[in-house]
Amino acid sequence: MKIATWNVNSVIARLPLVTRWLESAKPDVLCLQELKCIDEKFPVDELRELGYHAEVFGQRTYNGVAILSRTPPTDVQRGFPNDEEGAHSRLIAATVDGVRIVNVYIPNGQFVGSDKYRFKLEWIQRLQRFFDIHKTDEPVLLCGDFNVAPEERDVHDPVLWEGRILCSMREREALEQLRGWGFRDAFRLHTEDAGHFSWWDYRMGAFRRDAGLRIDHIWVSDPLARSCKESWIDKEPRTWERPSDHTPVVGVFDI
Repeated sequence: MKIATWNVNSVIARLPLVTRWLESAKPDVLCLQELKCIDEKFPVDELRELGYHAEVFGQRTYNGVAILSRTPPTDVQRGFPNDEEGAHSRLIAATVDGVRIVNVYIPNGQFVGSDKYRFKLEWIQRLQRFFDIHKTDEPVLLCGDFNVAPEERDVHDPVLWEGRILCSMREREALEQLRGWGFRDAFRLHTEDAGHFSWWDYRMGAFRRDAGLRIDHIWVSDPLARSCKESWIDKEPRTWERPSDHTPVVGVFDI
């Protein structure tokens, strides 16, 4: 089972890239973030032609998450339980072929110490509580744009980024507490060395210089960790015309 995650930075603007990648990579599941469109505008028909069902939790202008799958997903949940009306569309969960998939777009946080930074930390805490209903011996997969580079080896220049948003100590601590539920980083099951990134700023030739961060992740519970055969970052879509600033992260599981 091949599962991928990709912050597409507008599914409407990036639809030709999404369909091109789906046709070539052929994942069983693709989780999308930062749709930047409401449900009614999501390109359901175009994706159905490629053989994918779509469960969408959109939002006008910003945010938005979706799960595309070859088999129909079940038990779909949009947002946290007891979310207030108008809450950010940042979480969608569904079960696909026996795997509970939780797709998230964690807030960026703007800058350290801001109100949005505090909102980000609180949101990660809510996500941690969200998993209280699951057991670690279940096949659970958490993926998406975490907006945190967990370690210095996930940063092109740790000195430059020290203490800044996406790399601050409190963000990393919050993420580590979430990982403590029982998650394993699928990418790190297969690759230990530094210098692998999933996001590059559009400015200052960051992609050309490979000045990136690894902030997009696939985390798995122990049953999936044991069956994870491969996991990698597919940099090719970042080279295409009018790309997202993120690129897909992929995991393959023998289930």
